[in-house]
Amino acid sequence: MTSLAIAANGLRKSYGDKTVLDGVDLAVPEGTVFSLLGPNGAGKTTAVKILSTLITADGGQAQVAGHDLAADPQAVRAAIGVTGQFSAVDGLITGEENMLLMADLHHLSKREGRQVAAELLERFDLTEAAHKPASTYSGGMKRRLDIAMTLVGSPRIIFLDEPTTGLDPRSRHNMWQIIRELVTGGTTVFLTTQYLEEADELADRIAVLNDGRIAAEGTADELKRIVPGGHVRLRFTDPAAYHHAAAALREASRDDDSLALQLPSDGSQRELRSILDWLDSAGIEADELTVHTPDLDDVFFALTSPAQPKENVR
Repeated sequence: MTSLAIAANGLRKSYGDKTVLDGVDLAVPEGTVFSLLGPNGAGKTTAVKILSTLITADGGQAQVAGHDLAADPQAVRAAIGVTGQFSAVDGLITGEENMLLMADLHHLSKREGRQVAAELLERFDLTEAAHKPASTYSGGMKRRLDIAMTLVGSPRIIFLDEPTTGLDPRSRHNMWQIIRELVTGGTTVFLTTQYLEEADELADRIAVLNDGRIAAEGTADELKRIVPGGHVRLRFTDPAAYHHAAAALREASRDDDSLALQLPSDGSQRELRSILDWLDSAGIEADELTVHTPDLDDVFFALTSPAQPKENVR
């Protein structure tokens, strides 16, 4: 079984009479991207702050990098890196000086600090700008420097709290590539984001946090299947084949102009195989078969709407 980088059970946190986290369970395998989604105020940043030892939970237990969060927070801090919503970059000093400052905080020797700084600046394509004040950097450059600073201590787990907020599409895609490379190298990434496309693109598993609780958790595909609206569309060029199929598949909605049938489906392999087997046995050939599944936007709105029931996927 894959070891867990993060394991949390029943995390609770309140501020006065406001309950922010209400019994949150999380299981994040090592070497994966785990994304926590939720509307503003759902408790995403609070969860990150607890797991990264910045604040303490009111209840529950958690282990991060194999260390108990309450009993050994210093060991947790030694194993993690955190890039928050707001840049930790000091704009008054250069990119290299920011890196060397982090090296000093990690108690690296001057020689080792300079070596690590140079390697990371090169890795994040910041070598040319290394001696310029960080205040002159673009948003994407500052974010790259932020993550480079986080990596100075070679953390096993990195918390990225909305790392691409405010970046242009090109810078966002560059950041995605950086995250993929981190995971390829064995790092675990705990990602919160307001961009659903980002979670869909990067995350191995996704949890949707709403009203302080996990509304659903699973892979992107699993989450998409719990929202109604998925269907398979069969299109025909032969009117006879179309009418034959329409007569047999009475549950399908018809589009006589396009010679197309639409069947409710969760898009699973089992359902697709069943449809294809039926077509073969009936001697009917569809010219086009397309699968339509809800996207993460549909999932997000369904799970975070007060009118919708919540469903866990494990």
